[in-house]
Amino acid sequence: MLKPRQKTPDLAINLVNGTEWKLSKQNPEAFTLLIVYRGLHCPVCKKYLEELQPKLSKFHDLGVNVIAVSSDTEAKAKETYEEWDIADVPLGYEFPIEEAREWGLFISKGIKDEPDTFIEPGLFIIRPNQELYCASIQTMPFARPGLDDVIGAIKFVLNKDYPARGEA
Repeated sequence: MLKPRQKTPDLAINLVNGTEWKLSKQNPEAFTLLIVYRGLHCPVCKKYLEELQPKLSKFHDLGVNVIAVSSDTEAKAKETYEEWDIADVPLGYEFPIEEAREWGLFISKGIKDEPDTFIEPGLFIIRPNQELYCASIQTMPFARPGLDDVIGAIKFVLNKDYPARGEA
């Protein structure tokens, strides 16, 4: 199980803009915010990422790099990017299920119009040295941390130099 103050696995993922994003190559001033979403099939994910879009500048102002990833195929991720109002959200695809398990994420078997298997949501705040600061991991699309709450928490952490917790 991945714990705070531990180095996270590296993550290399393709983005819908044709570039590759690699966690170990990130150099944020404060943190990287990795948001894992279920995929195109998820209306709750659509709402969450569309709420993220206008808040990106607040994260950037705090020195936080943001990325959203799923296990969706390239075609589905590009459809997500085109259909959802997320023009400035870096969107990654084909996050391997096996790697998601290394991050402690939950995997679901699809029902109805869902993919055969997919990754349930997670949110990770990662220090520039790739050390996990905190994580929120869900077993279904509900109960995600509010983005305004995350922004407020990051402000607090940076102002108070608050240490990562949960490592014991």
